Amino acid sequence: MDSHHNHGEDTRITLNVEGMTCAHCAMTVTKVLENNGAERPSVNFATGEANFSLPEDVKLEEIVSGITKAGYKVISQDESEVHSSGFSSLEKKFFFTLPFTTVLFFSHMLFSNEFILNNPYVHLLICLPVFIVGCMYFGKSAWNSLKVLTPNMDVLIMMGSGAAFVYSLAGTFLFYGSHEVHNYIFYETAATIITLVLLGNVIEHRSVKQTTSAIGELSKLQTATAKRIVFRDGKEMIHEVPIKDIRAGDILLVNTGDKIPVDGSVLSGNISADESMITGESMSVDKVKNDKLIGGTIAVNGALKMLAEKVGEETVLSKIIEMVKMAQQSKPEIQKLGDKVSNIFVPIVLLISIITFFTCHFVFDLSLQNSLMNSIAVLVISCPCAMGLATPTAVMVGIGRAAKEGVLIKGGNSLEEFARTQNIVFDKTGTLTTGNFRIKNIEPLQGATKGEIESILFHLEQRSSHPIARSIVSELENKVHLPISFSDFKESKGMGIEAKNSEGNFFKAGSYRMAAEITKDDSHSLYIFKNNLLIGLVDIEDEIKSNAKETISFFRSQGIASIMISGDRANRCREIADKLDIPKVFSEQLPDQKLKLIESFSAKGHTAMVGDGINDAPALAKASVGISIGNASQVAIHSSQIILLNKKDLSQLQTAYLISKHTLRTIKQNLFWAFFYNVVAIPIAAAGYLSPMVGALVMAFSDIIVIGNSLRLRKKRIY
Repeated sequence: MDSHHNHGEDTRITLNVEGMTCAHCAMTVTKVLENNGAERPSVNFATGEANFSLPEDVKLEEIVSGITKAGYKVISQDESEVHSSGFSSLEKKFFFTLPFTTVLFFSHMLFSNEFILNNPYVHLLICLPVFIVGCMYFGKSAWNSLKVLTPNMDVLIMMGSGAAFVYSLAGTFLFYGSHEVHNYIFYETAATIITLVLLGNVIEHRSVKQTTSAIGELSKLQTATAKRIVFRDGKEMIHEVPIKDIRAGDILLVNTGDKIPVDGSVLSGNISADESMITGESMSVDKVKNDKLIGGTIAVNGALKMLAEKVGEETVLSKIIEMVKMAQQSKPEIQKLGDKVSNIFVPIVLLISIITFFTCHFVFDLSLQNSLMNSIAVLVISCPCAMGLATPTAVMVGIGRAAKEGVLIKGGNSLEEFARTQNIVFDKTGTLTTGNFRIKNIEPLQGATKGEIESILFHLEQRSSHPIARSIVSELENKVHLPISFSDFKESKGMGIEAKNSEGNFFKAGSYRMAAEITKDDSHSLYIFKNNLLIGLVDIEDEIKSNAKETISFFRSQGIASIMISGDRANRCREIADKLDIPKVFSEQLPDQKLKLIESFSAKGHTAMVGDGINDAPALAKASVGISIGNASQVAIHSSQIILLNKKDLSQLQTAYLISKHTLRTIKQNLFWAFFYNVVAIPIAAAGYLSPMVGALVMAFSDIIVIGNSLRLRKKRIY
């Protein structure tokens, strides 16, 4: 059992629940949680997790006992890891029933009625262990689902195998000794239904485990131990300790090849870190004193001492794993349709089965056993299991694949919304551009030289904290050879910076606002003055992100309109838009104006907004799908539905869209096959062309088709 808090929100609890085998089990557990006072429950049968909000007046013990009464078991995290490594209880049940069923099936098929194994009482004895396992497994689940008024597919299985067993039992006692007795013995049908459905569940369970592999792969990135440095009697000692014992404030040692254990910062030493799992960047990043470190990334070479700052669930990697888990539990709209159909499906099938029996026996004069076999076949073949698997398996694989490609998608709904997008709105700075500025052109005036302007600019901007100033300083660092000693610095926000040199000359550099009284030309980025005389004009351009142009043309090819919104000046926005072929541009927009624009686009059609997560938070939250580019900052995670972890390359946006599109297509294919299979199979079974045993086999096969189709998404070429 594992519970944790989400800061700033109500308490979310996660329980590991054993015994859920299908989407219907998840529905039953959801109903139990709702009935016991849990809020916003989200149950995932594949990961075996139930996640919900716990109001203050509801006791966790009541919820756990409710789940236990419904026939499931709440287990600890450690137990669930043990369960996943050996044979599951489901597999043990299947292997137990298999030999009994094999003997029954083949003795019935290959030998005459006089053969000792075909004695009705021997048949009953061989069938009984299988039927008891069936009752304990399917019967318990069926009964519990009926109690909470959501009849699940186990009701159909139990009625099918139960009818065959009871009918055979009555025949054994009523006709034993007469030559007619074998017309009433269908123990092998009862046993085969149970064993084949167990086999189907085993295959399904194993395949579904594969669909959740993304969480497993992300979890493997977390290291198990860390080297903690402690000081004893003035000596430095190193202890290897389990990662769960690390606390914020601990000093840790990281050597070449180690995984960085938790989030923190460098105290001393330096390394090259492979951060590709977070950023998607293949180049390793040099880390020196005070640089931030991300847990789970790898020290390629070097060694350092680090201060642990965020541990356990607070680390970036833990938050990403938590997001992927939550995402895989959220349902797209299309699944809600499948759930509604599944809910009314079981009662309809029961009705069809009863009608089949009476029609066959009383209208078409078929024998009692033939009529019963046809109605049992209807029950077995029509289990809506494939329907329940159609959406969650595809969503899990889609979200898992996206996570491996450095794209975090918050749930099935976000996938569906993004796949249906008609407009995509881009913020400019930090989204289409890197936010790194380059000097495009310097125009000296009044006899000044280019070198002189560069030198004035470099020494003035060194004192400014503005992002453009930082970019200029880093660009001019190796170019400037004229030292100037400035004093009396003064920076005015939105205007520029000014200072005096040792000879008493007065210099300033700033925006057009500073030059408005002197010149009407407002087309330049910076204006340089010496003693109030304009001596230089500087043009700066924002560097466009790699693959930005290809990404815009990709969306155009998909029939999606690209729009740019920015707070920047019109001429700069137009310049970038022309380079990228973006037809619609809205410049000089304040955050509340951005919000209104997004509202108007969303009213006309599905609109995705791409921003860098911090200042775009309101607009991102308002869009049909908010997509943030960035290093998974808290604001980005909360305000957007899709997060691209690689800040420098926009091609991840294409990946996110294509994965969304292919996942939605897979869901539609799965639902089509599940519906199609049931619609075609039920009349065939009712007409008597399918035996219950073949029905059970075909039913298992339909699940495998749906899961197989979902698993294709893992390796499918999407480009």
